[in-house]
This record gives sequence, structure tokens and C-alpha cells, in this order.
Amino acid sequence: MGPAGEIIGAGVETSSYLVPVYITYAVISIGLTVWLASVLSKNGAVFLRDVFADNNGLAEAVNRLLVVGFYLVNLGYASLLLRADPAPSAIAAIETLAVKLGLLLLSLAAMHFVNMYVFHRIRRQALDRDQNARQVAHATVPGHTGHSAFEMVHSKQRRETDHAPA
Repeated sequence: MGPAGEIIGAGVETSSYLVPVYITYAVISIGLTVWLASVLSKNGAVFLRDVFADNNGLAEAVNRLLVVGFYLVNLGYASLLLRADPAPSAIAAIETLAVKLGLLLLSLAAMHFVNMYVFHRIRRQALDRDQNARQVAHATVPGHTGHSAFEMVHSKQRRETDHAPA
């Protein structure tokens, strides 16, 4: 072993400081990804149930697919960030860790905002469809004064959903 904990072998100098950086980075990046996926899945489920009000199974399936995609992209990107140049000191190793975690957090934030935009667009389209359906169904159904066809269909769907087995 050479000075300052460096290992010298085959003419290549490496730093033992990177091993703790790699371990710390892996633990933090995996922990962050799992925690964020859980939070986003739980809160996203509420939103997706609203968007897919007539099909809870579809809302749950979309939520699971989004979680899988989130894991794949984030753990893949975290793995790509893992490689680092040798760190000649503990301070350089900590700086390397900070840069890698910072890049990972920025990518997680970017993905979050892209997802939020996509969800916003999906919800906006669903609201527009409902608004168009209300306008088309504004005429009342014969024999049912005061209730539009849209209100009758959605009232029936709500009753079926309320009485559906869990």
C-alpha cells in the first residue's frame, strides 16, 4: 500500500476512498428511489382514480406501470452515475458523492415534473370529455323530466360502483 491509502498495482493508481463513496451512493440512491416511488404511487393513485373514475382497475394498472417505469429509469440512471474517477482524498470523495447525489436528485425532480405535466394533460382531457358529454346530453331524456342523459348515466355508474364487491 502506498501513501494516503492508495493501492498501487499494474501501474494503475486507485483510491480506497471511492469504496465508501460507492456504498454510500448505492444505499442513498436506492433508498431515495424506493421512498419516492412509494410516495408518488400512493398520492398518484388518488389522482388516477379521479381521472379513470369509471375504471378503478385501469387506474391501479396505470399506477403500477408508472412505478415500474420510475424504478427502471431512476435505478438505471443511478447506475450510470456510479462510475467515478479516483478520489485522492476524503474531501474529494465526499465531493464526488455530493455531485452524484445532486445529479440524481435533479433527475428525479425533472421526472417528477414531467409526470405531473403528463397527469395534468390527462386530467384536462378527461375534464374536457366530461364537459363535451354534458353539452351533448343537455337535452332531457323523455319520461325523466329534469335529468339529462349525462346525469342519469353517471348516477347509474356511481350506484354500481358503490354497490360493487370489494
